[in-house]
Amino acid sequence: MTTEIGILAVGAAVGGLVQGISGFAFAMVAMAIWVWGVDPQLAAVMAVFGGVTGQIISVLRVRRGLHVHLLWPFVIGSAIGIPLGTRLLPLLDANRFKLVLGGMLVACCSAMLASSRLPRVATGGRAADAAVGLLGGVMAPISGFSGLAPALWATLRGYTKDEHRAVLQNFNLLVLSATMASLVWTGRARPEHLPQMGVVAASLIVPSVWGSKIYIGMSPTAFRNGVLWILVFAGVTMLASAARNLL
Repeated sequence: MTTEIGILAVGAAVGGLVQGISGFAFAMVAMAIWVWGVDPQLAAVMAVFGGVTGQIISVLRVRRGLHVHLLWPFVIGSAIGIPLGTRLLPLLDANRFKLVLGGMLVACCSAMLASSRLPRVATGGRAADAAVGLLGGVMAPISGFSGLAPALWATLRGYTKDEHRAVLQNFNLLVLSATMASLVWTGRARPEHLPQMGVVAASLIVPSVWGSKIYIGMSPTAFRNGVLWILVFAGVTMLASAARNLL
């Protein structure tokens, strides 16, 4: 087993567990591990593929309805964002990728940790929801982070646990599926990636099932916060590594 395959397997397993519990965050967790030994272009494709696979498992294991009245603006926004993100993907290089990903982890995960103390956002209506969906769509091809912005926004909106899970789960399934199709269409995901996809899928199946069982039986808040703190630390480490290389 090569080092890259081993890192892919570990990242997929840990990401699958967290996604099974929270309904999102596969890419956030997996990329924090993959960034140390997986090519950024390959990691971006695997993040999307792993996210789709994990979401299919979650949909089968954890059914919380569609909540279409909440979901549709996010989906419409993402339809604009996905092509934009796909065009940005080839522009990545390793150090700038670490800078962008590390900055996103520190900023976004810190905001999500603080979200329990932030006031509920009741303004903006469906247009604001669509803008957040657009951001999720842009982030999907670049890093597979489609659920990060909607996850924070749903928390700020004051959605219930089941509403939060349903919106994220269904949004991510739709957006990541569309993103995967886009990556195949544009040649970013190629036949030679099939062995790595097999590793990612095999590694995340059991952890995803375990995570869905944990979600059904308990609140994921404490575990989610612990993961976010780890990701903040990982983001700081990435920023330091990229800054050292660039300087």
